[in-house]
Amino acid sequence: MRKVKDAIDFAKISNVLVIKLRHHGDVLLTSPVFQTLKNHYPHLNIDALVYRDTKEMLTLHPAINEVITIDRSWKKLGIKGQFTEEFRLLKKLKSNNYDLIIHLTEHWRIVLIKRFVGAKYAVAAKYSRRSGFIWKNTFSHHYPVSKRTRHTIDKHLDSLRRIGIQPDKHESQLLLVAGGEAENKRDKLLTENNIEKYILIHPTSRWLFKCWENAKFSELIDRLNDKYGEYKIILTAAPDKKELRMVDDIVKTTSAEIVNLAGKLSLKELAAFIQKASLFIGVDSVPMHMASAFNTPCVAIFGPSNDKEWGPRNSNCRIICKDRFSCRPCALDGCGGGQICECITDITVEDVYSVCDQLLDMQSI
Repeated sequence: MRKVKDAIDFAKISNVLVIKLRHHGDVLLTSPVFQTLKNHYPHLNIDALVYRDTKEMLTLHPAINEVITIDRSWKKLGIKGQFTEEFRLLKKLKSNNYDLIIHLTEHWRIVLIKRFVGAKYAVAAKYSRRSGFIWKNTFSHHYPVSKRTRHTIDKHLDSLRRIGIQPDKHESQLLLVAGGEAENKRDKLLTENNIEKYILIHPTSRWLFKCWENAKFSELIDRLNDKYGEYKIILTAAPDKKELRMVDDIVKTTSAEIVNLAGKLSLKELAAFIQKASLFIGVDSVPMHMASAFNTPCVAIFGPSNDKEWGPRNSNCRIICKDRFSCRPCALDGCGGGQICECITDITVEDVYSVCDQLLDMQSI
């Protein structure tokens, strides 16, 4: 097998820091990087650096020693307060004596962190926006970003390929641990509501233009309830007011008996519920990635975002999209910026129901 000429000698590496400063789903999609590092070099101590609100995507991961966080609310502390927190972070990172930093975004702040920490090796992607001298000379290794569509998981793993680690196919699987506390709360709620089997529907996203119409979700729920009445329908959403209003609207317009847990679950608790669901239905958002991590049967509705870059890849996950639209995926907030995507509204209840029907029927065989 051909090897990278300047591959890192991991016999000389002890401490590694992997950095991903993005949203929840982006952070969860880095989970294979940690496991792959640990699989190939079990002696490594591997830490993660993420935003504080996203840390639950990686806490309890068996390959991660510590999840270190940056709080975006530091900006509200004023110049002195923010500087104090930033400097405390830098001192902590420096004290950990990292030999290698793996930077999985183009965030500029990591230039300062790498130079302050003094890690011998650092790897980052080649970005067109980061072509200057400082960026190039901060990192010892740069990996190319394909001009063609490439799944985000593979792009993350490219950072390891560049330094001499070739992941196996199975090592691209997401890894998420809900934890005993979250699982206990799930089991308690299921017992209290006399639920044995359930379908979990998470119809919302922080980006509302990704969402299917409420009326269609209501109709889908009614059809599922008519045929699969033995499955309870559980609805979830983030505690955001707009998302809660969407769920309330769906509940009011369906005739099925719903267990509404919208806004009532932590991220770990939501993960625990998705883990045990007979079927997950949702849009392009972090709960969809949770379903993928647990290999839960999943129906994912995609519109303007690129399913080939962000979609679940498990064999029991089904992606529903309308590729007849030549503009898709556009990544815009609605057609013409109008907040409504025709590639979403064109998806019918039958489109989604028929796939749900197939996945549920497979479980009864």
